[in-house]
Amino acid sequence: MSFQQYAAGAAIWALSLLSGSAQAEITVAIAGPMKGQFADFGAQMRAGGERAVADLNANGGVNGETLVLVVADDACDADTAVAVANQLIGKGVSLVVGHFCFSASIAASEVYAEAGIIQISPATTLPKFTDERPGEGIFRLAPRDDQQGKLAGQLLAKTFGNERIAILNDKTAYGKGLADATKEAMNSQGKAESISLGFDAGEDDYRGLVSQLILENIGVVYLGGFHPEAGLIRLEMARQGMNAVLVSGDALITEEFWSVTGAAGNGTLLSYPQDPREVPEAQALVAALEEDGKPAERYALTTYAAIQAWAQAANAVKTSAFADVAAALSEGTLETVLGSLSFDGKGDSNVPAYTWYEWRDGAPRPR
Repeated sequence: MSFQQYAAGAAIWALSLLSGSAQAEITVAIAGPMKGQFADFGAQMRAGGERAVADLNANGGVNGETLVLVVADDACDADTAVAVANQLIGKGVSLVVGHFCFSASIAASEVYAEAGIIQISPATTLPKFTDERPGEGIFRLAPRDDQQGKLAGQLLAKTFGNERIAILNDKTAYGKGLADATKEAMNSQGKAESISLGFDAGEDDYRGLVSQLILENIGVVYLGGFHPEAGLIRLEMARQGMNAVLVSGDALITEEFWSVTGAAGNGTLLSYPQDPREVPEAQALVAALEEDGKPAERYALTTYAAIQAWAQAANAVKTSAFADVAAALSEGTLETVLGSLSFDGKGDSNVPAYTWYEWRDGAPRPR
């Protein structure tokens, strides 16, 4: 190459930088529990988000613009989530996939609504999240707890109607909300609980609680809460020779539950939507994540689908502008790894209905 050719090329390159013709970028974010007791769920979200961004960028990005992913840890805490939301505003994000815990999601949603940022939670199930939706850009890719509570209440009233039933909750928004919805549904079908108790999440000794259940001659325990405490309570039930059935919600789907209980977890029932891994459209993604040694569980797939849906909506309206994308998400049918997806007027998605799974020999299997 001659000096003249080199100089001409350098001038063109410099001019392109000055004129802003370099490819633009769109920043999207994942916000959830990346550390602590719920880090397993955060790892799933990260895996799905990273793969979604990589796949979209490999196919031209969104409207020809490259996606950049930011991952934020909200510690499943409302105050931290608000701080994270404001930090993400500062980073100029167009989409936040998150948060995981209800307290974080609802607190942050106020910030995103005011700032004009699309929020899609891949996990928040409490009805209040969309019943009191602060803006048109708030969505979820998770079923509602009241749907889960209705299913659980029916099981307790019909299948276990002759048993003495205990309703437990861990005093968190998720756990208490789920337990309350289950109790209401069960009571409406003519079955009353024998005892209803709250316990403190984060403890490591539930001997007293289990002893109380034994004294009450409880045959079925419904637990609204998360897998760490549920696992310890189930293990303590086995240690004290309590043969009651443990029934709970979708938070027990993780392998971390079995890592606590071992064989004592056999027979535990949990309500859960159809396993996303079983959806035909998800098979290639599951295989790719597993090949990379990444989590290929529920929240990896719902996080991937959230980014995929947002990108499809943005491409359809040829912009990532908030109002246009929010309208496209609300009005359209989107093809995702979860199948055909649509949102109703509240921002709730047509996620498959809850069904029952049972922990058997180290895996949750359809009942």
